[in-house]
Formats: sequence, structure tokens, C-alpha cells
Amino acid sequence: MPFSHWLPQPSTASSTTPVGCVCFLGDRPTLLAWLGICVTVPALWLVSGGETRHGAGATPATVDGLLASLGVAVQYIGLAQASAGSGVWPVVAGRVAAVVVVLPGVWRRGPQFRQSPKALVQAVAIGAGAALGLTLYLWATRLQMLALAVVLASLYPAIPTVLGLAMLHEKVSRRQLVGLVSAGTAIVLLTLG
Repeated sequence: MPFSHWLPQPSTASSTTPVGCVCFLGDRPTLLAWLGICVTVPALWLVSGGETRHGAGATPATVDGLLASLGVAVQYIGLAQASAGSGVWPVVAGRVAAVVVVLPGVWRRGPQFRQSPKALVQAVAIGAGAALGLTLYLWATRLQMLALAVVLASLYPAIPTVLGLAMLHEKVSRRQLVGLVSAGTAIVLLTLG
């Protein structure tokens, strides 16, 4: 599967789950913002290629992706509940908890996880990038409605999709082009709303 297809698929669940929950927490997006929210789900599906597999059933990878998306959704909602006085400590606590959860598996399968120093530096850089992204998300939830911050954050797959198309010279399908234009439209609607 091309790079530009695999990332957007699970993000649909991580964008839609919190929006439903957020409405129960008191957010009331404007009509324009709701239109942006509604455009986001098909945009993400189209960015991933917009394909469906009939009769194949859910593969283990699809189930894992959906479970991971629900985890991201819970993380988004949980971070947004932190008070402004807590600073970045909610992100720090989440990163530490992630390491604690992963460590037993690494210890159990130690030889399989041995990496070169370069790969370890890359892994730390990726983790730092994720922490920065979560910190910026936390900041966004303090400046605007959670429903809007969640949906805007869920549009991140458009970036690696564009990179895959531009840097790896992957061919863009009509569906992906419509998805990218729709994602841009959703961003405008959410920003104006």
C-alpha cells in the first residue's frame, strides 16, 4: 500500500468519536463549524484513497487501527480536560504512561528491539515530535472549542499524504485530490466557524 494511503484510514475514528462526546461536554459549534466537521470524515476517507473492500471483513490490521484510533480519541478528550494551570504536565504524564505500557513488551522481546544508535536517535526524535504535537494540541484546546481542535488535529494525515505524493512521487488519484481539496475546505470552514 502506498505511503499516502495507509495513515488517513484510522484517523476517521479518532476524529468522529470525540466530536460526539464533546457535544455532551458543552461545546456548541456554529453551523459553519458543523459543516466543516461533516466535510472532514469523507475528506479523510478520500485522502486515503476512498476504497472499500467488499466481502473481506475486518482484517486484524484494520481492527488494530480502529482500536488505536479510539485510544487517540480518549487521549484527545483527556488532554482537553486538564486545567490551564497544569501546564504541559498532562502531556508528560501521557508520554511516561506510554513508555510504561510499552516497556514490558520490549523487555520480553529484547533482542527483537535492539537497534542501532542512529535508529534510537530517530525514535527519540519521533517521540519528541509527538510530544510537541500533543503540546500544541493541548494549547489549541485552551484557545478554542474542543470539538474544533479535535477535528483540526484529525486532519494531520493530509500532510504525510501530500509528502508521499510530492517526495515519493506517488500518483494522486481523483479521489485523493477531492479528499485533499475537501480537507482544505474543512480547515477553512472550521477556522471561520
